[in-house]
Amino acid sequence: MATPFQGNVTHAEAAPGSAAGPVIRTIGLSDLHRALQLGWEDFKAVPSHAIILCLIYPVLGLVLARLVHGYSVLPLLFPLAAGFALLGPFAALGLYEMSRRRENGQPASAWDAMDVFQSPSFGAMLGLGTLLLALFVVWIMTAQAVYTAAFGYEIAANIPDFATRILTTSQGWWLIIVGCGVGFLFALVALCVSVVSFPIMLDRHASAGEAMVTSLRAVAKNPLPMAVWGLIVTVLLVAGSLPFFLGLAIVIPLLGHATWHLYRQVIEPELNPQPLPPRPPREKRPAADFPANLFPWRRKGG
Repeated sequence: MATPFQGNVTHAEAAPGSAAGPVIRTIGLSDLHRALQLGWEDFKAVPSHAIILCLIYPVLGLVLARLVHGYSVLPLLFPLAAGFALLGPFAALGLYEMSRRRENGQPASAWDAMDVFQSPSFGAMLGLGTLLLALFVVWIMTAQAVYTAAFGYEIAANIPDFATRILTTSQGWWLIIVGCGVGFLFALVALCVSVVSFPIMLDRHASAGEAMVTSLRAVAKNPLPMAVWGLIVTVLLVAGSLPFFLGLAIVIPLLGHATWHLYRQVIEPELNPQPLPPRPPREKRPAADFPANLFPWRRKGG
């Protein structure tokens, strides 16, 4: 089983228990490799559960691609693939929970991953997830605007025609440079506010504001490792999107588990963690009640 708090950590930022918030460690590039290695071990330990949990993610990509089909889907395929980096931290909530449970020696399955919905900080997670979704939508709109500025509203006839436009014309190279530059800014914002935000909300039940501040501090403390981490995430997500987003069934679990272990590398553990009230026992419900059993407030109201 993967063990937490391993890696070539050099020193912490402040004394534990200070009023400055969670203590940020300084990490190196080897710690990124360690996080990926531990993430892969988690994925191998619960592969079927992780894949089932993440099947919704590539389906989401296909649905989004279909929705924009009327506006020429080809120019937006790459922005959609790259934009997964914006939504990934929220989409991997269940994966963080599985890694946390394995770390504590508890059972880890797809059903256990649903415990994130019972977390006291799930409202904060949902709020930050909504912010990332808004950022994703703005990115897609911006990418469409950049393409329109380069080629107007003329739709490419087919994939070879689209590739010729992009790779052999001055407008195409302008689109590549400007699009990648703008996309980098969006990815940078998402990385800074979310690199450890969701794991710390799950682990310590921090508020969304506290989590984002901690994430910003972590990036400021480790600019080079975090930049390399962002590059790793982007490359793997784009590679996993080919073909037809199917590779995300492996990439997303790997990155989700690895993000949890990156959080463990970056944030100093609490010396005196606050005890949390025990969660109520999970009620067994017949399969015939699905999907109504996902909404407990509906059951209480009859």
